Amino acid sequence: MDALDRVVKPKTKRAKRFLEKREPKLSENIKNAMLIKGGNANLTVTQVLRDVYALKKPYGILYKKKNITRPFEDQTSLEFFSKKSDCSLFMFGSHNKKRPNNLVIGRMYDYHVLDMIELGIEKFVSLKDIKNSKCPEGTKPMLIFAGDDFDVTEDYRRLKSLFIDFFRGPTVSNIRLAGLEYVLHFTALNGKIYFRSYKLLLKKSGCRTPRIELEEMGPSLDLVLRRTHLASDDLYKLSMKMPKALKPKKKKNVSHDTFGTTYGRIHMQKQDLSKLQTRKMKGLKKRPAERKAEDEENKSKRIKKD
Repeated sequence: MDALDRVVKPKTKRAKRFLEKREPKLSENIKNAMLIKGGNANLTVTQVLRDVYALKKPYGILYKKKNITRPFEDQTSLEFFSKKSDCSLFMFGSHNKKRPNNLVIGRMYDYHVLDMIELGIEKFVSLKDIKNSKCPEGTKPMLIFAGDDFDVTEDYRRLKSLFIDFFRGPTVSNIRLAGLEYVLHFTALNGKIYFRSYKLLLKKSGCRTPRIELEEMGPSLDLVLRRTHLASDDLYKLSMKMPKALKPKKKKNVSHDTFGTTYGRIHMQKQDLSKLQTRKMKGLKKRPAERKAEDEENKSKRIKKD
């Protein structure tokens, strides 16, 4: 049995809290990412990993030592690091003659590789090379995807899903305008993926809504799609399954339209309109002959009942 697979009983309160954080929850923790250098990573790949780590902080772990592994041939080392560091996302960088400046981005499900896509770096501009102000650590980015390939091709659809998982950060309930500080833009065009990062500048416009300007912040990458390792449809569907406790309970006789308006149906008993209290008017008063006839009808009904 593997050392990480055996049942561990905590001996201290600190160890107990640590194990409780890793237990399965209805609402997931923020997904952490591990950034790993291959055994023959060059300066370009190393700098890319550092820049991505700067964007991911504090939800990332950068491994500084080189690790001799090949994700598409043997995934055990990635699964080991995932379990050890409690990371469900990974980025692996390597460089060789056959595949220069290589990046592998992927995600885990139950500490096993779910999806994995290999990308080649054709052009790279680092954060250091662009001399502009940067965003503070832990800022949640806005993600923009341009290009028909992200909606048409299956490989690009999964890549889009991977990028969203990797860069989306924590889930928030409210957003303030000043908190929208930078944008990550992904463009799929002519078989390439262009990754750009911009800082958002809010300028005076003379009205309530500010004028928005984009200033390139870095890093900037031109990527090309190489190999893919995608999960089967059944496994992918299982990984997306929502727990029953989180599913909203269906309410009877309640419906919603496209604009979010709620409609409800109420069931009421049949009303006796003869007993309805109306405004008393002389014109509505019954005549003595009518009252006499009504009393006689009521008496005959009582006699029949008896």
